Amino acid sequence: MQFADLSLARRLERAEAQGNIDFVEARATVSPESGAGWMEVAGTRAMFDGAASPLTQTFCLGIFHPVVADDIARLEQFFQERRAPVFHEVSPLADASTWALLNARGYQPMEFTSVMHRPITDIAAAASSGNAGLAIRMIGGDEHEVWANTAAEGWGESPELHEFMLDLSKVSARRKNAASFLATLDGRPVATGGLSICEGVALMAGASTVPAGRNQGAQLALLDARLSYAGKQGCDIAMMCALPGSASQRNAERQGFRIAYTRIKWRLPTTR
Repeated sequence: MQFADLSLARRLERAEAQGNIDFVEARATVSPESGAGWMEVAGTRAMFDGAASPLTQTFCLGIFHPVVADDIARLEQFFQERRAPVFHEVSPLADASTWALLNARGYQPMEFTSVMHRPITDIAAAASSGNAGLAIRMIGGDEHEVWANTAAEGWGESPELHEFMLDLSKVSARRKNAASFLATLDGRPVATGGLSICEGVALMAGASTVPAGRNQGAQLALLDARLSYAGKQGCDIAMMCALPGSASQRNAERQGFRIAYTRIKWRLPTTR
């Protein structure tokens, strides 16, 4: 059993930070003009993927080392020089001095995330979905566009969100230390799932199903395939994140994930 202690929090936070670093490095390769990049200050990883990107923020603040005012100022400068807002995702297991610093500098809490985990105790074959037409496979090197288009189609109810997710998915499919899985139904792509791996932790993300492919068992089969793959890569923990109380959280808990802690996203107001 993995207890929700500082040791676990460090592994989970490092894994998500590394997944985001891999993303911004992929963005920098695909679009050098974007200015995407990252830096580390006192164990905190700060990523920039554009001023409006949800990946533009920090992880691991106060989780590996206590931070001081100069550290926070350097992190703020990293974003402000790029004309980006300043966001920190902070685990409740961060050093207690973190909260006093954030409050003193006028930060405000704005978002909560359930950070969930489950052990990968064996390497079992992916469970059958009961749908003979459903197949799961890892994408090939020439299928990045197929994977990205399928992922974006799952958000197609909103044209703006579709374009936003298409952009993110095209980059995500090209990350290092990551694997992208595709579900097909009778040969047609219907769902996606991805994961990134960092020091034995498999971070599950990229789950999307096109409207016509829903309720066919695709996401359960994708999760089983990813857990099996992660186990074969030597991972012992799987990780997922979700909005507290959401359908995504409930679905994850049904598959054996348990909440390690609730993380808070802090925002620095543009005027202080």
